[in-house]
Amino acid sequence: MLLKKFEALCPNMFPSHDDNVAFIFKNAEVCRYLKDGGKARKAAVQKTMPRVLLLYCFVFLLPTESCRRLCQAASKSKEQVSARPHGVCDGVCLEKSSCSQPCPPDTQGNMGFLCRQKKWHKITDTCRTLTAFNIFEAGEYSIQPSGGTKITEYANKKSETITDVLMRKCPRDLSCVIRNIQRSPRIPGNIAVIVQLLRNISTVLTTDVDEAKMQSYSIMANHILNSKSISNWTFIPDRNSSWVLLHSVNSFARKLFINKHPIDIADVFIHTMGTTISRDDTGKNFSFSMRVNDTGDEVTGRVSISRDELQKMPSPSKAISIAFPTLGAILEASVLENVTVNGLVLSVILPKELQRISLIFEKISKSEEMRTQCVGWHSLESRWDQQACQMIQENSQQAVCTCRPSRLFTSFSILMAPHVLESPILVYITYIGLGISICSLVLCLSIEALVWGEVTKTEISYLRHVCIANIAASLLVADVWFIVAAFLSGPATSHSACVAATFFVHFFYLSVFFWMLAKALLILYGILIVFHTLPKSALVASLFTVGYGCPLVIAAITVAATEPVKGYLRPETCWLNWDMTKALMAFVVPALAIVVVNLVTVTLVIVKTRQAAVGSSMFQEVRAIVRISKNIAILTPLLGLTWGFGIATVLDDHSLAFHIIFSLLNAFQGFFILVFGTILDPKIRQALKDRVTSAKWISRTSETVEPLTAALSAQCQINPHQQHDVLKPALRKEKYRISSNEPLIFLTLYVNKFNIQTRSHLIEEQYY
Repeated sequence: MLLKKFEALCPNMFPSHDDNVAFIFKNAEVCRYLKDGGKARKAAVQKTMPRVLLLYCFVFLLPTESCRRLCQAASKSKEQVSARPHGVCDGVCLEKSSCSQPCPPDTQGNMGFLCRQKKWHKITDTCRTLTAFNIFEAGEYSIQPSGGTKITEYANKKSETITDVLMRKCPRDLSCVIRNIQRSPRIPGNIAVIVQLLRNISTVLTTDVDEAKMQSYSIMANHILNSKSISNWTFIPDRNSSWVLLHSVNSFARKLFINKHPIDIADVFIHTMGTTISRDDTGKNFSFSMRVNDTGDEVTGRVSISRDELQKMPSPSKAISIAFPTLGAILEASVLENVTVNGLVLSVILPKELQRISLIFEKISKSEEMRTQCVGWHSLESRWDQQACQMIQENSQQAVCTCRPSRLFTSFSILMAPHVLESPILVYITYIGLGISICSLVLCLSIEALVWGEVTKTEISYLRHVCIANIAASLLVADVWFIVAAFLSGPATSHSACVAATFFVHFFYLSVFFWMLAKALLILYGILIVFHTLPKSALVASLFTVGYGCPLVIAAITVAATEPVKGYLRPETCWLNWDMTKALMAFVVPALAIVVVNLVTVTLVIVKTRQAAVGSSMFQEVRAIVRISKNIAILTPLLGLTWGFGIATVLDDHSLAFHIIFSLLNAFQGFFILVFGTILDPKIRQALKDRVTSAKWISRTSETVEPLTAALSAQCQINPHQQHDVLKPALRKEKYRISSNEPLIFLTLYVNKFNIQTRSHLIEEQYY
């Protein structure tokens, strides 16, 4: 009677007898109990549970009203907890901040959120209902408190993994987990659990796989390949889960034993076919027709092995093919590649003697504006690679590919890529312009070396020519590496060689812009700081740090951050990726930022020079700074405009005009530097003129030395009028006027001066 009274007062504290067992096992972290072996334990719990609660109420809750209030508060609190919205982060959403929230009731795990644009966005989700104790149809297991990968059987107290128990409980057909897997929701945590289970099964099984095992394996894989689960793959923390599933299925199918009869295991989202082949066959085909989603039409695919290939087989062997209609989209969603699989993913497992097969893919999207690429999945680098396949024929409906299956390439498909503008005009402009640019840069560096001593006499002119020489040298090396990268681009490219070429192109093109920044900083140093306050060696070290140190850091960080996820390169092109990782921004952003800084510097120079007095002691330095500013004002818009049109080609890749302008400006950069940085420099022109004049002067004066010497030896025998006639052609070079009445001693002074100048020119020749 008293027990019933307490039940009336506190109904929430007295669950039903059936719930008592679940209550105790849940709080004790005991997850399953056998129906046929747990009756005694159940009865004992049913007897003891009310007594324990009764004693609790007697000791602590004697006042009836207090008991009622406490029970009502507990019930209200329980309703509030259950009604709490899940997936909503508490607190203020700060940009790029993150938070974690627990999963909804009856699930384990948590959800991770990231704040973007003042809203919380879910980025990870580990919520799961499948655990080590409920994945099996029958059994009494308990998950260990320390983790969820091992289970303990009460019968023998032996620690085992889920796969070990699966192999022991149902080794014949692996069917003891199918029912609970099919009933489980396709949430990210469950997908990850099933992927790991499939991976472990394919690794543990070393013997031949029969049709029953393959059927069960396909059912488990089919559950998570459902088109409704594609979006949930994006929230799995392990981004490798999709290609782990692909490798696991291929590895498991490789062990499939095929007797005399073909095998055909068809599920909605995975279809496996296998048969025996021999050299006596006239050819072998595997044809698939599968639905990509619940509403779309069926898409077909075919694997064809020609008779010529079959002749290479020494003995009969097995051939297996697997079709996946949704795995391409899952790979795209989880690997985050900005490419779209436009057909079935076809896996083939063939003898190593067969080196070429034909694949026919019906296109999912039949748009004529998109180009198609035949690709194979690189099992080591986990990416689509075009070097495994070659396009044979294509129309708006289908694509025919020839592929080379191997251990590296087992799965194949077609990619739908944006249309790439291809024009022979762009190719001619690029290579002709680069040839002219390279020749111009070689000439620029040769001129700098020729007149270096004449144009670097002051500190500021020395630093200026250090900058212009390094700009030319960096652009020269960058153009050479650009040509190397162009030759390396293509479907049959060595990935490591392409990465190296892209790194050097990125580094040296960045160096061009950072040396321009160094020139701008040099001008700011001259304007804002008192001249010559730093040693020349410190200034040179600073210039080289900016010119080569900063580009090296940016290029190294870019390749280190993007190459591990295969996002450093563009497909089939040795240049920075744009679609997947936006690695190209590591070049565009610094280049355009430097253009802005240089334009600001030029503007500041114009303002300062207007305030400078013409008669000041710093007038010569100001003139030098203005000369440098003019040089930067010419070079900066040209180089900046080049990559400005480069961005335009990315945003509108269908415009031929943008591509032509970009190619012209980019290819002729070396020519622009030669013209505006070297030839139009008045000091360089004067130094070249003096050098040519001095060479002519030496050749001419060598012819007049002997007559002058003879004139000196016979000066006492020559009258003044004869002296004037003999020396007049030579003296005219120095613009001296010698009258008939000038003393003869002037001839001696002029010859001494001529000898000194000649020796000076000869000494200077040794330094060049």
